[in-house]
Amino acid sequence: MEFALVGAPGSGVTLRLDYRAFAYAGKFVLGDPGKAVLRTADGSPAVPEWEADEPLSPAVDESAFDADVVAAVSFSPDRTDPKCCRLRYVTVHVARRGEGLGPRLIDRTVDRLASEGFDRVMIAVNNPFAYAALHKCGFAYTGEQTGIAELELARPVDAPASDDPDRYRAGLRVFREGDRDLDPVEEEFIADRLEGG
Repeated sequence: MEFALVGAPGSGVTLRLDYRAFAYAGKFVLGDPGKAVLRTADGSPAVPEWEADEPLSPAVDESAFDADVVAAVSFSPDRTDPKCCRLRYVTVHVARRGEGLGPRLIDRTVDRLASEGFDRVMIAVNNPFAYAALHKCGFAYTGEQTGIAELELARPVDAPASDDPDRYRAGLRVFREGDRDLDPVEEEFIADRLEGG
């Protein structure tokens, strides 16, 4: 598997991801944000044995999908701070989730953004699983929220944010106590981390 920056912000590069396998697939056809991926080194399908739960719409050409992509991230400079880059969307193929590919992609992307001159990276997350994965990548809850039920996380590009357990738990409590409809799996995930340390 290889990391690739497939397009810088403003390059117009798009990715065609199978919407049945990737969350936010439609966000990657927008050309303005930059995009980076983890993909097979030889261009072969990332998950050849995977079968979708639903049929493909007849209007969609399956051969147009970037089938070698396992994980993707889109990003763009912050509108108010030119030294900060915002990760917009992160997605991992449904059949490969839980393998640490999202954090691996984020780590490589942060390294690349550092070489591009950014000194800080931010992301807003809307679920506790993404929150925990980004924490593993050195991001910390800023105490701010944006959008609808999104927690702001940030980290410097040259080192992880300080690993403050109280700040980490504060973010988890926002998910638990906020105006969210958590499913039982999310509730258990949060409880395990708050009560188990």
